[in-house]
Amino acid sequence: MHRSPTVTLPSEPILVPVVDLLAGQVVHARRGERSRYQPIQSPLCPGSDLLPLARALRRASGSALLYAADLDALQGGPVQAQHWRQLLLDQPDLRLWLDAGFASRAAVEALLAPLGKLAERIDPVLASEALPDTHTLADCLAADFGARSLLSLDRRAAATMDPAGCWQRPDLWPPRVIVMTLDRVGSDGGPDLATLADVANRSRATDRPALQALVGAGGLRDTRDLAAAGSAGATHWLVATALHEGRLGRGSN
Repeated sequence: MHRSPTVTLPSEPILVPVVDLLAGQVVHARRGERSRYQPIQSPLCPGSDLLPLARALRRASGSALLYAADLDALQGGPVQAQHWRQLLLDQPDLRLWLDAGFASRAAVEALLAPLGKLAERIDPVLASEALPDTHTLADCLAADFGARSLLSLDRRAAATMDPAGCWQRPDLWPPRVIVMTLDRVGSDGGPDLATLADVANRSRATDRPALQALVGAGGLRDTRDLAAAGSAGATHWLVATALHEGRLGRGSN
């Protein structure tokens, strides 16, 4: 009897819900224009307080992960450490991917050290927009927290946000990489799959091991976009607006 060859279909990326925290309140991120962000108004729950919104986003997505952008720190202010502590205490099963504009190994350690055991559930996000040079990236990846760190390759439209030159050094990338296209965030403009594919190709062109996670960010609108992202090679996708509006996640059509 003739048997048809087995076809392996691409799996859909894991949804990773996102919160953007500014002055202690969750705000609605749009196109990376941080000066214009306003407190979120979400059908998922009233108000813009971090803890209930984080719980609501995780329920909507079914995720054990949460990505958080500390906008105070990203804009040169102090890290909102007390809020991240409260979040980890409130949700003992949570794993937090935290971008707090880390520009040095010491900056990451200054956040993690006072948290004790809670720090083990924080995966630091090393953002290309904040890293001053590739030596700093290598130094962070060599630290105790390095094995659980992610690198975020940031860009806005056609321009990379990358004073260190991280985009050009795939040999230095950690096993998990985020492709962050800021002008797609909150835009309803669709995912930037071309840039995602470019990063995947850059990774494969080196002798480094294959990426364990290729994480997209920005523009995801619906289940068709999610399927397309999976076909393009994304293993995870950061999402906020489509979860708040019920277009993705549990209960979506």
